[in-house]
Amino acid sequence: MSKLAEFREAERLLKEQLALLEKLKSDGGLKKELEFKDQLQALMDEYGMNLRNVIEVLDPQTPTGAAASPAPQRRSRQLKVYKNPHNGETIETKGGNHKTLKAWKQQYGAETVESWLQK
Repeated sequence: MSKLAEFREAERLLKEQLALLEKLKSDGGLKKELEFKDQLQALMDEYGMNLRNVIEVLDPQTPTGAAASPAPQRRSRQLKVYKNPHNGETIETKGGNHKTLKAWKQQYGAETVESWLQK
């Protein structure tokens, strides 16, 4: 695209945006919202409040801040106890990433080792 064509396209887009801006400026709904915002800001300044305080006053049930949305808690893993019948060794683990447990599964097979699970 040539520089002239690029310039004309930018100029056209600018005119469209300016027309949209003028249309919004004459919109009654926007004028009401802006007036409300200005009055609300003046009240907040007068009483030394911020938006969070206003929300707490208007709706105390609405959670606000970082404490409002705690991370979902995972259920803790259950402790599993495996007892090797060949040597009597016992392993307590909450996951399958235990070094000795992995070695047993490789040596004896996962199904066999799972049968050693104590209840």
